[in-house]
Amino acid sequence: MSRYIVPLLFGLIGAAILVSLGTWQVRRLEWKQDILAQIEARIHGDPRPLPAPDAADPERDKYQPVALSGEIAEGEIHVLVSVKQVGAGYRIIAPYVTTDGRRLLLDRGFVLADSKAAQRQVGPTEVLGNLHWPDDRSSSTPENDMTANIWFARDIADMAQSLNTEPMLVIARSVSPMPEGVTPLPVATAGIPNDHLQYAITWFSLAVIWLLMTGAFVWRMRQTKEGARP
Repeated sequence: MSRYIVPLLFGLIGAAILVSLGTWQVRRLEWKQDILAQIEARIHGDPRPLPAPDAADPERDKYQPVALSGEIAEGEIHVLVSVKQVGAGYRIIAPYVTTDGRRLLLDRGFVLADSKAAQRQVGPTEVLGNLHWPDDRSSSTPENDMTANIWFARDIADMAQSLNTEPMLVIARSVSPMPEGVTPLPVATAGIPNDHLQYAITWFSLAVIWLLMTGAFVWRMRQTKEGARP
């Protein structure tokens, strides 16, 4: 019996470690779901006034709902994106001038690739949306093609310089009047990674496999011993 103690301990300790990792991922899942619920509540909350130009905080003010009155000015930036079940196209970023004279970046929404050069309605527009400081750029993101006006990330500082606005982006949830051919792409939690459930399942599955392998190893040891008896 003593010859089985080491493999059994090895199997049980390994399985316990894997189960603890799975349990930790379950706790992380609960934490992440709570965070996502808070973000959803914030996104769909009551509109609040814009923060002052010198007081905006990307962490504190991220997703803040705003209701704006003013007009869309001339000029556009086209950010290449792909929308599920629709295909490739562009986010249309335009300057928006509020009634009190502030000039902001407005993410109007999505147009199909073949509508990139189409004329779009400008002028007086009411906007309901959310402040956002997106982090689109990674080490593999190409540099923006300024000549062709094809951007690969919503680089707030560069967009603000290009369109002569404050470095503050409002992503439209709804606009009135609704421009033809432009579909708002409002902020949502769908793009925030939440893989903790898959990780938990993986760790628990590995624990089961570990125990099965341990059981198989002990069984083979026993069979070998019995086969070796005279």
